[in-house]
Amino acid sequence: MALSKYESQVRAPLVDGDKDYHQITEDIVRPIETDPSKLWWIGFIISIGLLCFGVYSIYREIVYGIGQWNINHTIGWGWDITNFVWWIGIGHAGTLISAILLLFRQGWRTGVNRAAEAMTIFAVICAGQFPIWHMGRVWMGFFVLPYPNTRGVLWPNFNSALLWDVFAISTYFTVSLLFWYCGLLPDLATIRDRAKLKWRKFFYGVASFGWSGSTKHWQRHEALSLVLAGLSTPLVLSVHTIVSFDFATSVIPGWHTTIFPPYFVAGAVFSGFAMVQSLLVITRKVLKLEAYITIEHIDVMNKIIVLTGSIVGCAYLTELFIAWYGQNKFEGWAFMQNRVNLFSPLGWSYYIMMGCNVISPQLFWSRKLRRNITFTFFMSVIVNIGMWFERFVIIVTSVYRDYLPSSWSTYYSPSLYELGFYLGTFGLFFTCYFLFSKFFPVIALAEIKHILKKSGENYKEKMGEAEKETVEEFAHEMAHAH
Repeated sequence: MALSKYESQVRAPLVDGDKDYHQITEDIVRPIETDPSKLWWIGFIISIGLLCFGVYSIYREIVYGIGQWNINHTIGWGWDITNFVWWIGIGHAGTLISAILLLFRQGWRTGVNRAAEAMTIFAVICAGQFPIWHMGRVWMGFFVLPYPNTRGVLWPNFNSALLWDVFAISTYFTVSLLFWYCGLLPDLATIRDRAKLKWRKFFYGVASFGWSGSTKHWQRHEALSLVLAGLSTPLVLSVHTIVSFDFATSVIPGWHTTIFPPYFVAGAVFSGFAMVQSLLVITRKVLKLEAYITIEHIDVMNKIIVLTGSIVGCAYLTELFIAWYGQNKFEGWAFMQNRVNLFSPLGWSYYIMMGCNVISPQLFWSRKLRRNITFTFFMSVIVNIGMWFERFVIIVTSVYRDYLPSSWSTYYSPSLYELGFYLGTFGLFFTCYFLFSKFFPVIALAEIKHILKKSGENYKEKMGEAEKETVEEFAHEMAHAH
């Protein structure tokens, strides 16, 4: 009794079932080697349809200008920048799961990191389009680049947070892409060696860069992974911090808030993990990968959602407290009249944000709800709706009523083409994800095999039986000694 009392609790298996190395390869590579299912085709066709609608919306905006959007005198940034910040936030969980948890040697990341890394890359591609098309005359876009020219001095303002955005996001995208592709190399070589079709052998042969699985290759792979993880870790914190500077360095009430950097980072991880949950719950079902994306993975990620959701809730309350305590009448008006006042034109959006981001995640304190697949999927969608409204509240409710009542916008709603552009990015994101899930392993083969011995269900049971026998032997010896 005394021994069991002080025994440490062993984490649940991260690989369910009686799996060996060969079975893992068969299970994870099967979706790549077989024809897509009907569900895959339905999702892919819907994604292509949304993407086409988005392309047409951008065509309208280029031909007729951003007058096609419902931005006006006071609202220069509407849905466009709201969606930009939202997509950047979604891209945060991938690098956090990959880099930071790799450095901390967290075994549970292996089942979810590959899909999360791919999600990061696709989300950043979606995000990067919004500032570009917001320029209006995109064919004149090179005017903003810092290059010597004959038309005079056209160098950008290097003090501007908008310029820092360009450098931070492009660096983040590059490092995330390298990190994702570096992890893919051993798995691509496995698919190459199993390939029976010529085009498949050629494609995966080129993509795997001649990976042979030698000791030297594994050493270099491990070293490169750690270097990229070390580079990525500060980027997780810096990218959304710099995005928050777009607002925090301005003087507009509602934007000029010093708590924005940590609050934006926590919100980005919050929304990113919610999107990972949405994707993985569907992926594990459609591709029959329940043994590798387990309830344990979903439980751990829901704990992170509770943590980051609570941080975001503290930030919201801090904002309100400072607006009251600071006694700045303009700041007070922005918060108390434009946001908290339910009867203001956009007051309803503030309460949707609070309900989705602060109240609903607290339900995950219940272990039963954390481990419920249907509830997790529903909550992940709710969280991302809430995080979209957070960006909408910050951007729109701070500017739709300025100091001149004559220029007030009584209401702001997107035009059909703003909505189309947003839906088009969803189409692009899911088209990329469906193609990724068809041609690349959604779960990291090599990494799952690496943790099988210590985290597989079969091995854990054997370890438990051996430990039990050891305890019984020890108790038996103690009884004889007495």
